Amino acid sequence: MRDTKPADPRTKYKRVVLKLSGEVLRGGKSGDPIDATTLSEVCAQVKEIHELGVEVCVVIGGGNIFRGLNGEKRGVDRTTGDYMGMLATVINGLALMDCLEKVGVNTRVQSAIPMNQIAEPFILRRAIRHLEKNRVVIFVAGTGNPYFSTDTTAALRASEMHADIIMKATKVDGIYDKDPKKHADAVKYDQISFIDALKQRLNVMDSTAFSLCMDNNVPILVFDLNEEHAIRKAVLGEKIGTLVKN
Repeated sequence: MRDTKPADPRTKYKRVVLKLSGEVLRGGKSGDPIDATTLSEVCAQVKEIHELGVEVCVVIGGGNIFRGLNGEKRGVDRTTGDYMGMLATVINGLALMDCLEKVGVNTRVQSAIPMNQIAEPFILRRAIRHLEKNRVVIFVAGTGNPYFSTDTTAALRASEMHADIIMKATKVDGIYDKDPKKHADAVKYDQISFIDALKQRLNVMDSTAFSLCMDNNVPILVFDLNEEHAIRKAVLGEKIGTLVKN
């Protein structure tokens, strides 16, 4: 039995996985790994779509605190560095949970690495039940395994949860045929197929995540989180970012 209110009929997507990089939480002027103002703005956007009746899962990265690949360049063993990065995602997930709860959004954090005192273990059926009870579910600690990115986590969880779409919120307004920062004639795509994105070697997600989405027919929407009401526009199907689909 579902306890959620019916989704607003205007919404295009009923269950979404919102993929946030840890970097989106970093403060601009303050430089803090988790900037209070930025965190509040992100949570306000999540609350907006939650109030539309959309079932929301969040996968959060940890790059604002520690990134495994960067650690390797500094002499940290890759496996150790990846576990450190997973713990960074837990810190970000708890920050999101705290902020969302304070604005009246019931939230649960599920971790791929057991840490029972601060988060539930990831259990698929429990996660789905949380959504049915009108709670936002935040997935942390990646897949629980080194060598896999949080992009892969988003692809995996979206497939498991039968999400309608992965919404990848970034600092760019979509996917271009080449780097728009280096090329003034770069062309932005409104929509592109998985196959064309592969052929053009467009950097949408890492190859493992991208293959999972393609094989399981999970579309990906890449958009700029800094645009006003960006996530709301995305779930309402308004023109924003770039959609990648079969």
